[in-house]
Amino acid sequence: MKFCYLFFFIFFFTKVSAELKLTPILEDLNKPWSITSKSNSEHLITEKSGNIIFFNKKTNLIKKISHNLKVLEHGQGGLLDILFKDQKVYVSYSEDRGEGKSSTSVAVANFNLDFLKFKNIFQAEPPIDSGYHFGSRLVIKKDKLYVSAGERGGGIIAQDPKKHPGSIIRINLDGSIPKDNPKFLDKQEWLPEIYQIGIRNVQGMALSPYDGEIYMTNHGARGGDWFGLLFKGGNYGWDKLYWGGTKYSGLPGGPKWLPGYDKPIRYYVPSIATSAMLIYKGSEFEEWNGKALISALKDKSIRLVSFKKNKFIKEEIIFKDKVGRIRDIKLDEEGRVLILTDGGGLWRLSKS
Repeated sequence: MKFCYLFFFIFFFTKVSAELKLTPILEDLNKPWSITSKSNSEHLITEKSGNIIFFNKKTNLIKKISHNLKVLEHGQGGLLDILFKDQKVYVSYSEDRGEGKSSTSVAVANFNLDFLKFKNIFQAEPPIDSGYHFGSRLVIKKDKLYVSAGERGGGIIAQDPKKHPGSIIRINLDGSIPKDNPKFLDKQEWLPEIYQIGIRNVQGMALSPYDGEIYMTNHGARGGDWFGLLFKGGNYGWDKLYWGGTKYSGLPGGPKWLPGYDKPIRYYVPSIATSAMLIYKGSEFEEWNGKALISALKDKSIRLVSFKKNKFIKEEIIFKDKVGRIRDIKLDEEGRVLILTDGGGLWRLSKS
């Protein structure tokens, strides 16, 4: 695999506006999905085919790290999210479960630059023969790991709390089950790992450094993408609700919302194909502090959303059609935005 290292050639930057610029850092990545920072200069990047790329932008070291995962790249599946925390590497991936079936699975390894020996700490049950809707975002809040498990194209399976697809999972960092999950409180029929149901395909999930809440972006069908809060023991209603969208056939789906179901902060109709998101905190764009940055695949945009608690206030488009389909966004230590694209590029958004 050939990489082009562009960090030092700042004259290649793209002006977004009078105040913003996009600078290419890497190109020729192969269907990258997620980036996490080990330090301000060191990053880990996943490629759907199963590669984990270590990148040091100070020393120009680019290295493919070997590992022991059984990744099934099928449709939207492959090696997906990656998260570095306390010298451990957490990944979500579509695991080959045999006979063409796969699951959204999560594994952890101690960091090693030569070989990552992963151990599974979660497997979504049942395994399903489908290349759709793996979800797969990871968030650590205190000592708990939150996982988005997409409904795999199964629709109403997201309303079945005895199955993992279509839910948000909450486990301890070693894979054990917290004793304050909904099952042990007022949801005795739920699987013990499940924290919230009624999810279609959460492609963005992040912890707010301000209120300590977890926020998500979710794909609807034809329209009905949304941005909203994670609710303990909650239900976002898929696929009884269509959040303002329709079926792919063009026929009407369920209603936008009904009492008794969780309500998003922001709906997107028509769909923008929401992907990664974060709640901004940094010195580079102090005026963005406390607001959500939401990226999009189909819309090829990054949007800045102002909100208060569960109420939408306003939204502005930071840029659109500049770098292609955006798969992941993260912050570096200065608050500049790292942008990973489906086309294989890693970019940095900063002030001019």
